[in-house]
Parts: sequence; C-alpha cells; structure tokens
Amino acid sequence: MDDLDPQAQFALLAEATQRLVRTVDSLDDDDLDGPSGLPDWSRAHVVAHLALNAEAMTGVLRGRIAGEPTTMYVSDERRAADIEELAVAERAELRERFLAGTTLVPDAVDRLPDEFWTETFERTPGGRRIRFAAIPGMRLREVEIHHVDLDAGFSPTGWSDAFAAHLIDAMVKRAPSHESFRVLATDLATTWVIGDDPDETGTAVSGPAGDLAWWLTGRPPADSLTSTTGALPPVKAW
Repeated sequence: MDDLDPQAQFALLAEATQRLVRTVDSLDDDDLDGPSGLPDWSRAHVVAHLALNAEAMTGVLRGRIAGEPTTMYVSDERRAADIEELAVAERAELRERFLAGTTLVPDAVDRLPDEFWTETFERTPGGRRIRFAAIPGMRLREVEIHHVDLDAGFSPTGWSDAFAAHLIDAMVKRAPSHESFRVLATDLATTWVIGDDPDETGTAVSGPAGDLAWWLTGRPPADSLTSTTGALPPVKAW
C-alpha cells in the first residue's frame, strides 16, 4: 500500500476520518477529560494531537505550493508544548480545531502539483527528511491508530484489511524489534518478515491482521496473537 498513488490512499483516509469524527462527536466534555489508551494522555490530548498534526502537514503542503518550504514542527519540544496547551483549551476550541483539521490535509493535497510528490521536506529543522508522497499514508496512520488510542469503543477489528496490511508494511519497514521473526495474518493468508534472518529463530507470530498491526506499533498485544515459541518477541513503541 505504500506504493499506491497518494490520492488512492486518501480514499481510505476519508472513510477513517468519518469514523473518527463520529467517535469524537459522541464524547462529552467529561469523556474528553478521561484517560486515553496512551500513558499520561487524556482523550483531549489525543484529539489535540490529531488537530495539530493535520495543521502541521497542511503547513508543509501549503509552504511548498507557495514556494516557501517549511518544516512540520519547529521542534519536538514545541510540538509537545502545543499539544499540552490545546488539550486544556476550551472544549469548543478543541473541537473546532479538530474538525477543521479533518479537511485541511485533503484540501491542501488537492492543490499540490503532481511533480512535487517526489520531493522531500524536513520534519524539524535539520531533522528527518520525508517525501511529500508519504503524507497520505502518514495521516491515515495517525487517524486510524489514534482512533483506537482514544479508548472510546473503536478497536483494530474496525480497520479495513487494506489499512491493516498497510500498517504492517509500515511497521515492518521501521524494524520494530531487535529479534528476527515472521508474522502471519491468518485472515489475509499473508506473511511478513521482521529482521534479517527469521529462519534462525523459527519464531512466527500469527493472528488477525488488525491485531498484528496494532501489536507491531508497540501497543499491548491482543489475546488472539499466538507465537510458535510461546512468547511474543519484544516490539519497540512507534
């Protein structure tokens, strides 16, 4: 899925965003104050992060269109501070920023000339360089993964097969473990290889694609996952 045309991935993003908006709309202010599935973050923190992530991606796209290249974030410290600030803002402002962010990225993508997709931008000044073509997949992962992180009733079982496979592909590329092993998505009859020599250990982890993808981000594993060695390999957080 990472090799799909950027516009094709936005078809999945549109559906994922609609589901996310329904969930956030169902949360009252007390629900937003409640804990999310992420350590030390309330649900408001997750919603704030999603809003600011959309604004950051949009800034990169608009900057390139205007011929004024910019980074996604001034710094990781400023990014964290902005999330904290918006998470405790008036709930009307938080909801407005979040909802506005659901259309910002697609609108900016529609205006990006095709020849710019192969170019790159910096995440932070002097930091990692990212292809513009990666933005659709990046935003899709943010929406789907953090929808589950809200801990408000949505789970990886709600992901499409296409997204689950996309996420496994993305997590495999980031080398999520120092160990080598295979993962088998039983519902897709598809296998991925983690590391350089999975045959050396003979370890294979099996389960539904969504649960595998969720675990490979470093989240707690579902009971559906099994390992040929009896224990799941360690996976670092995404």
